[in-house]
Amino acid sequence: MKRTQFRMAAHFQLALLLLALFQANFKSLAQELVSAETQPLAINLAEINWGPAGGGNGFPVGVRTERQGTDPVTGGITYYAMFPSGSHFDLHWHTYDEHVVVVQGSVTIVLGEQSHSLGVGSYVVIPGKMNHSWDIPKGEDAVIVVRRGGPADFHFVDQ
Repeated sequence: MKRTQFRMAAHFQLALLLLALFQANFKSLAQELVSAETQPLAINLAEINWGPAGGGNGFPVGVRTERQGTDPVTGGITYYAMFPSGSHFDLHWHTYDEHVVVVQGSVTIVLGEQSHSLGVGSYVVIPGKMNHSWDIPKGEDAVIVVRRGGPADFHFVDQ
């Protein structure tokens, strides 16, 4: 009986040791992956190399974007988006949270049932699966910076 208890205790200690080694190696590997993938970046808004104008099917016609990076762990992207003056982004939601800063112009965003008029420097948190839409007043294009908590997806809501 004592021999069996000793073996069980030894196996348990070995399992704990292996778990500790795995956690330490996994954490080290994750840190190496993040530091290997992340590059320094400092950019002025005037230096953005905007992608081609797109849109339609719920997206604002003429919207232009430029990706700045992708989180190697979550797959979340950070990007600039330029919405043309007078444009509209239909009601939609995303699986993951979005964090947005208005860096040029002004926007009106509807989050759930509440409407918010925002200008330069405004910060928006859009929880995953929350319905939201954007409107850009006539007069000036609007530019936002978006950081997603996971891969980008768009689910448009029929109204």
